[in-house]
Amino acid sequence: MAIRLDGLVQRGKVRDYADLGRLGYVTRARITQIMNLPSLAPDIQEALLFPSRTLQARDPVREKDVRPIAAVQHWNRQRAVRAELVARQGEQ
Repeated sequence: MAIRLDGLVQRGKVRDYADLGRLGYVTRARITQIMNLPSLAPDIQEALLFPSRTLQARDPVREKDVRPIAAVQHWNRQRAVRAELVARQGEQ
């Protein structure tokens, strides 16, 4: 979704992220959170888009858990942050 929305801005279909927010009835902050997702390392994006099956069904992935990962610019550091998150979820 973020890639598609960015394309709308790049092609001039909408003026900016604020316009996207108004069109989608969400805040600029939420649009910014969504637009940060493509900065995730490719393997993390793939894991989020195509989660592995577990014995108990699909693991819940919450967007709010992904935010701190997307906030990190270096892919190796993103992987470390994600590994910590997965480890914490496994302890619950």
